Amino acid sequence: MVLPARRSSVPVRIGPVTVGGAAPVVVQSMTNTDTADVAATAAQVQALARAGSELVRVTVNEKEAAAAVPRIRERLDAAGVDVPLIGDFHFNGHKLLKEEPACAVALAKLRINPGNVGRGAKRDPQFAAMIEQACRHAKPVRIGVNWGSLDQDLLTRLMDENSARDQPWDAMEVVREAVVLSALESASRAEELGLAHDRIVLSAKVSGVQDLISIYRNLAARCDYPLHLGLTEAGMGSKGIVASSAAMAVLLQEGIGDTVRVSLTPDPGGDRTREVLVAQELLQTMGLRAFSPMVVACPGCGRTTSTYFQELAQQIQAQIQGRMPEWRRQHDGVEAMTVAVMGCVVNGPGESKHAHIGISLPGTGERPVAPVYEDGEKTVTLKGERIAEEFQALVERYVARRFPRRAAPP
Repeated sequence: MVLPARRSSVPVRIGPVTVGGAAPVVVQSMTNTDTADVAATAAQVQALARAGSELVRVTVNEKEAAAAVPRIRERLDAAGVDVPLIGDFHFNGHKLLKEEPACAVALAKLRINPGNVGRGAKRDPQFAAMIEQACRHAKPVRIGVNWGSLDQDLLTRLMDENSARDQPWDAMEVVREAVVLSALESASRAEELGLAHDRIVLSAKVSGVQDLISIYRNLAARCDYPLHLGLTEAGMGSKGIVASSAAMAVLLQEGIGDTVRVSLTPDPGGDRTREVLVAQELLQTMGLRAFSPMVVACPGCGRTTSTYFQELAQQIQAQIQGRMPEWRRQHDGVEAMTVAVMGCVVNGPGESKHAHIGISLPGTGERPVAPVYEDGEKTVTLKGERIAEEFQALVERYVARRFPRRAAPP
């Protein structure tokens, strides 16, 4: 497989995680609990980390939230969860970091939105105060621009400059440039204040797919900081998934992006971990990371009027999800396994041969037999009422045989 070329970026250490350089693309997420609620936030961070989030961001919007961060970190450490916490600061971050220094100590990274650190004469000193705290506590910073909270002074300046051009840009071009410049100028100012070049990550989030692609291409061409990708306000359900995937897949294929978040609006009471799973699936389907064995299954057609293959595909998916924690601990490389569950003879045998292990079930009118293929070779033909159970057992045996045992920790 030919993977997209990775652009050069300066690696940034965020606790035990490296972002940028030769490191793999990192998955991150954000809690939606009240950070002041220590128990609820720690529980959600644990759930996100268990789902595979390698960085988790928490809102730090008031004194109670800032005071809660060290206690959240303590709970996570006691539970053996070492996922780095990122503090999301906006209008009053300069005060919170000064008043609650233990918050800065407990965080692995600070996220600063340059459009929300202060207006007019307050902007520069309040931005400087936050960077000084980052330097004092040796913390990296993500300078995260969002076009929903863009620095209006910068935008006005660029609009004025644009109006003086012989051939002015259209208004959206000016906004895109303002987003990029806000990130670059803020990073430059942070370095002037003493923050090391290798402690800066940039993001420039917008909610339009083509706008995001254009902005990140521009940003990647003008700096070597690691870039965090995400389509902001992506939306709910399939719309949010499709839009985020469409935008980030293009950039990742071009080697742009060092860390990603899929910003899905959850259903009321919905599972926050869904955004983590979508990000993992995006990276895995592109061949950039391997997180869990993938089930390949056909969509069904008039040849597959029975729902049997759909039910078996669900059973295999559930088996993999349930067994994955143990498999990951015990077997090297099992994350890259593919399992094919096919519904008829048209593509079934061929697709099964391409997978590590696959089964071709009988379609409508076909003989009631199901050949199983392992590493491209037919190994057995299943018949009768227990095909599902027998195939699941074959998957278990295949994992034990095909993927070596991990060495015991010293």
